[in-house]
Amino acid sequence: MGREEEDIYQEHVLDHYEDPYHRGHLAHPTHAHEDDNPLCGDVVRIELDVAPDGLIRQAWFDGDGCCISQASASMLVEKIEGRPVDEIRQFTAQEMLELFGPKLTPNRQKCCLLSWRVLQSAVFSPTDGDDDEAHNGADDKTPASEKP
Repeated sequence: MGREEEDIYQEHVLDHYEDPYHRGHLAHPTHAHEDDNPLCGDVVRIELDVAPDGLIRQAWFDGDGCCISQASASMLVEKIEGRPVDEIRQFTAQEMLELFGPKLTPNRQKCCLLSWRVLQSAVFSPTDGDDDEAHNGADDKTPASEKP
């Protein structure tokens, strides 16, 4: 890759970092997952709105971390909108690295692949609107003998 082409890739990465695509939260996601990179502390959460026919209507991300982890999350959610979940399940780590662009060291590849790992879990992690009600009290540490 020539120097000019490398500059274009780096500019593209900075654009996604400084002006990310769909950063924030969905009001009512159907699928969601969050994970971190324990080596550096980067965190990514991906929320999806998946239609009954399996198409991803919307994809949003949020998180905190380095330019690579956050820009790659932006690139990824932009790429997957309007695509079928079955296609996304087949999206490989190598394809994610190619989507990102610039060559990365193995440690920096982990930053780039964080959002890919989160997405692969999110498509298998439906949210349940009733889960909050069912979960209320589940973390209650009061011993049963002390409950009214």
